[in-house]
Amino acid sequence: MTLRARSFWLAAPGRGEIRSIPLAPPGADEVLVRTLHSGLSRGTETLVFAGKVPPNQYATMRAPFQDGDFPGPVKYGYLSVGVVEAGPAHLLGRTVFCLYPHQTRYVVPASAVTVVPDRVPAARAVLAGTVETAVNALWDAVPLVGDRIAVVGAGMVGSCMAGILARFPGARVQLVDADPGRAGIAAALGVDFALPRDADGDRDLVVHASATSAGLTRSLELLAPEGTVVELSWYGDRQVSVPLGENFHSRRLAIRSSQVGTVSPNVRGRRSYADRLGLALDLLADPAFDALISGRNDFEELPEVLPRLVSGELPALCHLVDYPDPATDQ
Repeated sequence: MTLRARSFWLAAPGRGEIRSIPLAPPGADEVLVRTLHSGLSRGTETLVFAGKVPPNQYATMRAPFQDGDFPGPVKYGYLSVGVVEAGPAHLLGRTVFCLYPHQTRYVVPASAVTVVPDRVPAARAVLAGTVETAVNALWDAVPLVGDRIAVVGAGMVGSCMAGILARFPGARVQLVDADPGRAGIAAALGVDFALPRDADGDRDLVVHASATSAGLTRSLELLAPEGTVVELSWYGDRQVSVPLGENFHSRRLAIRSSQVGTVSPNVRGRRSYADRLGLALDLLADPAFDALISGRNDFEELPEVLPRLVSGELPALCHLVDYPDPATDQ
């Protein structure tokens, strides 16, 4: 009997569909994974769904196991947790994380999966890819003990940054967002919260993750002289306006980009992609990160859920996708 799987595809910008596909049996050094959960963020995936990936970024924005091409049809996603059903003996039955799109089962090289620590629930482990982004950004930023830090933008990436920085020795961290409802997330993560107009200034470091020009402008305003903004937002095909006149030069401010596609040059040669993802999963042992999972739906509902995420009707951080019982997935 041929094993089949169902996968979510962006058929065209703004329109998704579930497709049934055959799966080849796993070969040597491959694993068959049955998906338990995957994750959706309102950042990159909603830009992809809306067809907002600029043509000159098509190659850069490819997900590791993407099928198809932008703007569509394309199978896209990168936050998947499942159970190994076939493969090397040391992985059989283990819960693993993989940078795979939304699909009920899949076959990948064994080297592409990372075992989820027993102390990390499978649902929380879908955050590993986003926490990995935050880890890389911190390697880029190199915060110091006692730094005064603002994280502007309490979305999925910004909240992960705040959650890690909350445990940094001596750091004074404030999570800044225009939505007062995000104060509860800050409290769960153990950091202060402020609306943009009320945020504390004179920051040694500001991490910007709001994906808005206003957020980046406010980030610069919050810096102490010679401070740095680490830019984590990805704007798709939108133009960004930021004031580089006024006191940008006189105060010797800096804006530095950070992107998870490469390991930070500050640790390159000493840390690998696997090291970075393993560290992210270890950090997820902290139950405070459960605050970032703000909604959930069944896999079959994805074609209806994605447009609601894009429109903002579902104000999710990480939206959890639950997968069917294996007896029904044939």
